[in-house]
Amino acid sequence: MTIILGLEGTAWNLSAALVSEEKEIYETESTYKPLYGGIHPREAAQHHASELKGVVSRALGGAEKEGVSLRNIDAVAFSQGPGMGPCLRTVATAARALSLSLKIPLIGVNHCIAHIEIGRWRCGTKDPVVLYISGANSQVLAYRTGKYRILGETLDIGIGNALDKFARYLGLSHPGGPKIEELASKGTEYVHMPYVVKGMDLSFSGLSTAAKDAINLHHHKKEDICYSFQETAFSMLTEVTERAMAHLCKDEMLLAGGVGANKRLQQMLKTMCHDREARFYVPENKYLKDNGAMIAYLGLLMLKSGNTTPIDKSVVKPNYRPDEVEVTWREEEQN
Repeated sequence: MTIILGLEGTAWNLSAALVSEEKEIYETESTYKPLYGGIHPREAAQHHASELKGVVSRALGGAEKEGVSLRNIDAVAFSQGPGMGPCLRTVATAARALSLSLKIPLIGVNHCIAHIEIGRWRCGTKDPVVLYISGANSQVLAYRTGKYRILGETLDIGIGNALDKFARYLGLSHPGGPKIEELASKGTEYVHMPYVVKGMDLSFSGLSTAAKDAINLHHHKKEDICYSFQETAFSMLTEVTERAMAHLCKDEMLLAGGVGANKRLQQMLKTMCHDREARFYVPENKYLKDNGAMIAYLGLLMLKSGNTTPIDKSVVKPNYRPDEVEVTWREEEQN
């Protein structure tokens, strides 16, 4: 049995987990909560630095109760990017120290692909079109000949950041997405919002501005604006996802990333897939948000395919795109 320790800390959630081929053995986390505004990278990194020892120790202690000790760990995996530079560097330093002290391989993984692979594992889907949506990322992807290809993406900010930005304008605390969802559930009137789809790409920055103007200048109810914001943005995401499925003739669709926890978005995508006679998959909420288990699981796939990271190649990559990664663990599926 192969066991990997995974460390995640690209933004506000710090997490450590141990995973085998069969299951998640144990996971712990510590979440940075800004006093005001959004995520402050330096403060988040300071939080991670102060909490790392405790988070890793609790993960290892929990694993021991499951019969897994330090000597059973085969490698340590960490998020190499994308993410906030100070946060990435803090966690990478800890991963290197553990790798050297335990004399086990180090594996730098792509955070975006980790979201995809944990979803494929938990849902049992083989080759889906993926809608990956988080704070900074909004992408439609599919696997083809050794890489995850990006078929469409945001041209400016990710949908998660757009939601958080509008939530801050309303005076709501971070993270704003769930609070926007709650307000949207009480909305009754659709207010026109800019619907910006350019081919397979999307733009959300104008939507945030229009939502602010609708409240500040036109005095619409915030519940109606939240409802309209969601309906517009999620319709855009559903459109490009469906177009990707039609183009590739795929009958599976996987939702990944923190924004994927939104029930209205899930409902829209599920309806679209039902109309196409396709299967819709979404993992449990704990695997949608940033988590150590997804890092450990992708590290396991990479280790088993002979893909590790030398210390001198372990520099963090804040702008690490998923289509840069050679997908060695799915090599047998290439055409």
